[in-house]
Amino acid sequence: MRVCVATTVHHPEDARIMHRQIRALLDAGHEVTYVAPFTHFNVTPAMGLTAIDVPHRAGYGRAGGALRRGAAGADLLMVHDHALLRALPHRRPPVVWDVREDVGARRLARAERRHHLCTAELVPEATFAATAPPPPGDTRVVHLGRLSAERGVAELIALARRLAPHGIRMDLIGAADPAVRPLLRDAQRVGLLDWFGYVPNRHALRMTGGALAGLSLAAPAVEGVPAKVLDYMGRGVPVVTTPQAGPLVERVGCGVVVPLDVAAVSQAVLDLKEDPVRRSAFGTRGHAEARLRHHWPDQAAAFVARMEAWAGVTAPARPVTV
Repeated sequence: MRVCVATTVHHPEDARIMHRQIRALLDAGHEVTYVAPFTHFNVTPAMGLTAIDVPHRAGYGRAGGALRRGAAGADLLMVHDHALLRALPHRRPPVVWDVREDVGARRLARAERRHHLCTAELVPEATFAATAPPPPGDTRVVHLGRLSAERGVAELIALARRLAPHGIRMDLIGAADPAVRPLLRDAQRVGLLDWFGYVPNRHALRMTGGALAGLSLAAPAVEGVPAKVLDYMGRGVPVVTTPQAGPLVERVGCGVVVPLDVAAVSQAVLDLKEDPVRRSAFGTRGHAEARLRHHWPDQAAAFVARMEAWAGVTAPARPVTV
């Protein structure tokens, strides 16, 4: 099967696109053409795929041209940006839209009449759970993911300021919007935190291991469990989260649910620092849940089979494990 995967918005090394979906297709023996903004993000395309560079947030014309080249001869076209649905070539294979944004029920229904939808129900968020993660420590908290004003950068910096006198440092792992970069650089300059910028997924996951807590401070408008929560669980790190991930965290018993309030988050972290038995139990339970229900290698085959079915092709022969 030949698949064209396309985005003009996301980082080419996006964990869901590159490290889960594309990698699963390649490992299953399929060919992948990847349309993505490689130059904008200064990324060298991974070996094993055909790359087509496209400008970041490319307009209709340039996005359409890239899709025409990528979809030529493909059995399936998978797009990750809603805007790309307006730039689809007239002659094209079946289209899959990986829905990762709130676009409204009417727009979703309209797209579903024309294309296949890859939703969280079909491909749930997942992680790569470590085999034997280190136990949680007591000197560092981590935050994975993109940083912006809307995603609570001011609150994270304020939290770092509260935690520093207690010997707790904050690691921020993720790209940042231009508007908040000066704030992050100033906070790093005075020793409040370490901001590492964008880090490839496999390295970012390793960097979370051994942390006192993983932070997920989503605003109330955010729906669903943020992927970072599963990443923390997969690395045996206790979760400190606002209510968006509350039902999962409370059911598993792998962390603390707090309001989006710096004082409340700070107190939750300090309580964990003083209770090594509790944070160890949180880490152990979270890791067990991630390994059992959210480990991507256990879900990859079902994703690939669904793509094969939508493309109407026969799966390639795969090695039989005995």
